Amino acid sequence: MGKRCVMALNCGILGLPNVGKSTIFSALCSTPVETTKYPSSTVKANIAVINVPDPRLDRLSAIFVPEKTIHATMEFVDIAGLVKGASRGNGLGNQFLSNIRDSAVYIHVVRCFEDSEILHVSDTIDPESDMETIDIELALADMQTLDKRRERAEKALKNQAEKKNAEFVLGVLDKISPALESARGVRSLDLSAEEKAAVYDCHFITAKPQLYVCNVDEAAIRNIAAGKPGNQYTEAVMKRAQREGSQALCICGKFEAELSGIEDPAEKTAFLEDLGLKETGLSSLIHTAYKLLGLSTFFTTGEDECRAWTIRTGDTAPKAAGAVHSDFEKGFIKAEVYGCEDIFQYGTEAKIREAGKYRLEGKEYKVKDGDVIFFKFNV
Repeated sequence: MGKRCVMALNCGILGLPNVGKSTIFSALCSTPVETTKYPSSTVKANIAVINVPDPRLDRLSAIFVPEKTIHATMEFVDIAGLVKGASRGNGLGNQFLSNIRDSAVYIHVVRCFEDSEILHVSDTIDPESDMETIDIELALADMQTLDKRRERAEKALKNQAEKKNAEFVLGVLDKISPALESARGVRSLDLSAEEKAAVYDCHFITAKPQLYVCNVDEAAIRNIAAGKPGNQYTEAVMKRAQREGSQALCICGKFEAELSGIEDPAEKTAFLEDLGLKETGLSSLIHTAYKLLGLSTFFTTGEDECRAWTIRTGDTAPKAAGAVHSDFEKGFIKAEVYGCEDIFQYGTEAKIREAGKYRLEGKEYKVKDGDVIFFKFNV
């Protein structure tokens, strides 16, 4: 049997010191990590593998009653707090930049609460200034990368065999440079697939998808649950995110940390209902990050296990088979498929067949989010 094809699903959590990164991370993994009330930084990156909450998997397990239920997972990294000058190595800058370059998506936590006991690094609550500080540092780091890549491309101009490609690369870098100089980032540019491929080896930080997370107090969460604006700080973040074409959501890190310490499901539900919430902020965060990574889920079911598998959105059936085992992809014959909503409606696979919803799909089939699949293969 071949090996399972493993996909990197790494989300870096970043922000200035004392914005609540580590509190939110602790709630995600239900494990306390190093935090402080003073304007310093997490000394090293903390890493946790988190289950992706999926009510569909829970319902499938209730139907099939398997020995095991296995969720899809994502990796979250609590990255050392950034300070001004990080791009030049100040604070834990070099370590910070290394961690964020390894992340496929970064989650930018912004402080949107007031608390006199928790000092702000600049002594004032100003989300736009905080966001600008990080944007500038990431852009400066990317400028350094761009300058090194430009040097290589200019040297390659002297080689006739490499000249055409080098000219193209320099053209792309010339498009990127003004965006970085204004701290807008590479993702603000409408680069073609060919242009992105030409500078892929740069691994620009500001080309990565970004999600803003407003860390708020309970009063703001109650406002949001009631359909009102959170507070003046969250409004500033939302407006900036909208201008950039980024996504933003609000989480009360303190509440989520308290909630993660409660084991009784009924008590957790009561806590959520008290704030007018249907799901935890962390669930919303995980699902949003999952989509930002361009991921989808399919399921396999049976008496031994019900399992959620992660694939890239748009992957074909053989690719999905490879998520289970590489041998399944190599020897793929066909896939027996139905939607999880079908079994929720009809109750059994036999009735799904009677309703004509049970399908045989070939190598060109693009797997849909929520598909339940049984693979036929030969090795």
